[in-house]
Amino acid sequence: MIAVGLMSGTSLDGIDAALVRLLPRGNGYAIELLRFQTLPFERDLAAELRAVLPPHRGSAEEVARLHHRLGEAFASAARSVLRGKPADYIASHGQTIFHDGEHGVTLQVGDAFVIREAVGATVCYDFRSADCAAGGTGAPLVPFVDALLLGSDREDRVAVNIGGIANLTLLPKGGAAARAFDAGPGNMLIDLFIAQRTKGAEPFDRDGAHASRGDVDARLLERMLADPYFTAPPPKSTGRERFGAQFLEEHAGVSALSLDDGLATLTELTAAVLASAIERSGLERPHVILSGGGAHNLALTKRLQARLPGASVEASDAMGIPVDAKEAMAFAVLGYETLRERAANVPDATGARRSVPLGAIAPYELAVLLQRVRQELSLA
Repeated sequence: MIAVGLMSGTSLDGIDAALVRLLPRGNGYAIELLRFQTLPFERDLAAELRAVLPPHRGSAEEVARLHHRLGEAFASAARSVLRGKPADYIASHGQTIFHDGEHGVTLQVGDAFVIREAVGATVCYDFRSADCAAGGTGAPLVPFVDALLLGSDREDRVAVNIGGIANLTLLPKGGAAARAFDAGPGNMLIDLFIAQRTKGAEPFDRDGAHASRGDVDARLLERMLADPYFTAPPPKSTGRERFGAQFLEEHAGVSALSLDDGLATLTELTAAVLASAIERSGLERPHVILSGGGAHNLALTKRLQARLPGASVEASDAMGIPVDAKEAMAFAVLGYETLRERAANVPDATGARRSVPLGAIAPYELAVLLQRVRQELSLA
């Protein structure tokens, strides 16, 4: 099966598009990344998006227009990565514009029917709502795919994705049930701080260069780590609503720091939150596998390794899954799960009452596609 996975996360840096070849193999999949691209948001579209995100409140008209325009942007990303070739289906996460996991309320925009018309393929979308309807937080969803692709019989592993929010999947050796949750801020506070301080000239700390030159404000770090979210038991999920600009405002001391010291302190916060969560997991000397934009931040990865002296820490590239492509690839897998109507949430991670199939379908010659799915499953 040839599929395109589309993902836009809390970092708001653009749309990740992964073109993959998928084949069912036993309970899992053989997956091959054929092509990957990140298409940055146009500046005015990014501004429209930020205008409706918490703590702002967009009108119904603004959200509706953004839904349509983002559908066009996701469609462009799919066409770009396909380069004129056909796809069996598209799996689009969309862009989260509101998420309250505690109350099971979530909304991702990016009109799937606009994508369908532009690409001429079935689109699987709206992956979080089914878990919320079953009493879950709607996040994280990638743990199901982490278990399929990264689980090991020989060693404990932790799959860590550092996007705007840092989430992790605990994968005990031997196939024991995966556990997962959002640990806290990943790149979000780092990106917000440097963008504010440089007036947008630097949207992120490339390679962690500023943080590497700075000194951590230990007292400020201690105050930030006192946030009750960090010690709350899973299942839990979070987002911009908690760890956005208002978090920096609540800890006003960060604004008094130099650029380098502020970034060193916020980078240490992400490393400390992740290390603490991994240490409390009970896994023995785990193999920590990093993905997401934060995996490029050398200061962050160095601080995480320093806080986990008994663990090995490396990028997911070593496992054949490029760090930038992992989440888009994961949603391609979740799209296949939608088509086969197989439950793909992890109730231990989201708090859902039961395992449920995820995703909605914008159909395009669906009967033919489902026949292809049945044929592939018969050979698995």
